[in-house]
Amino acid sequence: MKRRQFLTVGTAVMAAPALPSVTTAPSLPRRADIIAVVRRVADQWIATHSDSGDNGWARATFFSGLMAAYKLTGEVRYLNHARAWAERHNYGIPGGVTTRHADNHNCIQTYLDLYELEPSADKLTAATDTLSRMVNSTKVDDWWWCDALHMAMPPFARIGRLRGDPAYWTKVYQLYNHTKRTRKLWIPSSGLWYRDERFLPTGILSPTGKPVIWSRGDGWVAAAHVKTLKALPADQANVAEYKTGLTQLVSSLRPIQRSDGFWNVNLADPQHLPGPETSGTAFFAYAAAYAVRTGLLPSATYLPMAARAWNGMVQTAVHPDGFLGYVQKVGDRPESSQPVNYGSTADFGVGAFLLAGAELAQLTT
Repeated sequence: MKRRQFLTVGTAVMAAPALPSVTTAPSLPRRADIIAVVRRVADQWIATHSDSGDNGWARATFFSGLMAAYKLTGEVRYLNHARAWAERHNYGIPGGVTTRHADNHNCIQTYLDLYELEPSADKLTAATDTLSRMVNSTKVDDWWWCDALHMAMPPFARIGRLRGDPAYWTKVYQLYNHTKRTRKLWIPSSGLWYRDERFLPTGILSPTGKPVIWSRGDGWVAAAHVKTLKALPADQANVAEYKTGLTQLVSSLRPIQRSDGFWNVNLADPQHLPGPETSGTAFFAYAAAYAVRTGLLPSATYLPMAARAWNGMVQTAVHPDGFLGYVQKVGDRPESSQPVNYGSTADFGVGAFLLAGAELAQLTT
């Protein structure tokens, strides 16, 4: 069920340094230090990718992170880079406005960020058209894989608020609930999620017979909850469930965090291709930081978890020039794009890292 193409990075494979043998520090660095790393990573990606890329899901995730970095730093180059990318694609939707595929809706997140800073109706013409077609349809089974929640839930939530139209919120919950309960990707006992139906208990298992709960898949889910909660009014009917979903997921991550701050690619089997992996870890840091900042989870317990993740990524994955390593490239399971090492990166992993840094910086002085 391969549907994504392998991303290439214009850098040579680099030798991995020895991994840290000590437990990563459980306290955040200063705000200025977080901002400095965010800038270094964002600047390195931009400097080494003169082509801003397509507006598919992977590059759109990078630009979502870049807009968060802009809001954190005020660096106008980031805003200009994102604006030029959106204009290059005419604020359009991959596959056209008739698409129902969640990946094609991820770019709307950055279009909305740009619209909110510089309102212009044409920026959201295609976005509103494509989502309204789904709102006006009775079909709810489009999101068959958990990644879809991150790609499309936030656009529905945000455009619903912008238009003052709760039909968008009703529809997004119907789509979410189908993925969660009808397809049974949500695991009620832990709050973690299977990537898709192939990984349900009677399906694909790890080499030792344990479940396969893919780290980045759950990272997409965690980020989806954060971004959706940021968009919805506090009294919206489904907010309570989204909050519970986020806190349950983040709570389940705490006891399985590695001592170096990362999470393994299989959350259910620490022996299944173990090692640091940045994209899932960055999304988990983002989600934990948001949960702490908004009071959904206690700071005393979960800020150290987020800090270990951030410090581990900075210590182990961020190269001196800002290149971000240990990112599992495109895939759908732990075996995808292996080996994951110091020289492996991808645009969506950089975006996740920038989102994490921007959220964590709000917890520091």
